[in-house]
Amino acid sequence: RSNAIFRESTTAMWVVSAIGAFTAFMAATIAITQFDIKRVIAYSTLSQLGYMAFALGTGAWVASIFHLMTHAFFKGLLFLGAGSVIHGMHHEQDIRNMGGLRKHMPVTFWTFLIAAAANAGLVPLAGFWSKDEIIVGSWVSSSFPAWGNVIAIVGLVSAFLTSLYMFRLVFLVFFTKPRYDTAHLQPRESPPVMTVPLILLAIPSAVIG
Repeated sequence: RSNAIFRESTTAMWVVSAIGAFTAFMAATIAITQFDIKRVIAYSTLSQLGYMAFALGTGAWVASIFHLMTHAFFKGLLFLGAGSVIHGMHHEQDIRNMGGLRKHMPVTFWTFLIAAAANAGLVPLAGFWSKDEIIVGSWVSSSFPAWGNVIAIVGLVSAFLTSLYMFRLVFLVFFTKPRYDTAHLQPRESPPVMTVPLILLAIPSAVIG
């Protein structure tokens, strides 16, 4: 809503775009190193906010709001999915102590997979359309023709890192061999009060873009 003010200052636009690009990249690198399932998603949120910020800084106003909307669905789904995993694992949050949960928690697995793919920007899920618009918007920026290209490249690298940390999370949680005490812990699917919202959020996460 403040774009008319920012547009009058090239310096202000540059600062917003630079901080946004730095945030998108740096938060993504931090997410790769985390082992707490909620922390991975939290740093992912910071990274996606960086996308929205550098879109604003390069003049891609509509793309930024578009990503805010699509991101709301798949990131909400990721956090609820993480809650479902924590519930099924009896409050365990360390992904190093998980593994093989797709067999025990199929609804959580499939909905989480949709959210992860949408966050990674895979076609044709919601995140692809908005993230692609942000990167293209930066590349063709009339505010910063050359700087916009640099920002777009940072956005592409950050998108790759997003795929890396999201599917690292998916594989460590839902695939591989169980890394928990199977004798004392039996993971279970969450009740409908948790799985129904997951399904309801998975639909727009897949198609709203």
